[in-house]
Amino acid sequence: MSRYALVERKTLETSIRLEIDLDSRQKSVISSGVDFFDHMLNSMSKHGRFYMNLSCKGDTHVDDHHTVEDTGICLGMAFREALGAKAGIRRFGYSMIPMDDALAVSVIDLSGRAYFRYTGSTLSGQIKNYSEELTIEFLRSFSDNAAMNLHVELKSGDNRHHIHEAIFKSVGVALRSAVSIDPEQDSAVPSTKGVI
Repeated sequence: MSRYALVERKTLETSIRLEIDLDSRQKSVISSGVDFFDHMLNSMSKHGRFYMNLSCKGDTHVDDHHTVEDTGICLGMAFREALGAKAGIRRFGYSMIPMDDALAVSVIDLSGRAYFRYTGSTLSGQIKNYSEELTIEFLRSFSDNAAMNLHVELKSGDNRHHIHEAIFKSVGVALRSAVSIDPEQDSAVPSTKGVI
């Protein structure tokens, strides 16, 4: 069974083509036009062990907000499509990832219900040209459009780069666990409702 999706989305602010394959080990090809964000998405896909091919042309002359938020929308839509009925998956994922001084925890439930919560120090500074609050915007739009519960907690961290990298890696590892096939599910949907 192929767990692949292609999403194309065009607005007056962005033009995005994004494809994912949850089971491919190809190296991701990511070009959002926001360099630091590309680095974070590469970390997320590498440690999440999924392939992503992203091309985005956005109004970065205004700022990077639309590009980052709309990429989250498209990635969420792609995950939802690639997972289909979610038969046989583990559904839940958890990870705690260190990056030197930074420690981030991510917990996921592919429940079919959107909910996002971030706890930890405020992300409101700049990393070169990247506004830190965009990480929260990305995670919220990703969670909303994937229809999943996503809780992210920053336990510690001083270096701003390390903080964001720990967050993106922890989300990737938690995703890897949640989307993985559980041999004990025997192709059943992991819910007492019979659908998620």
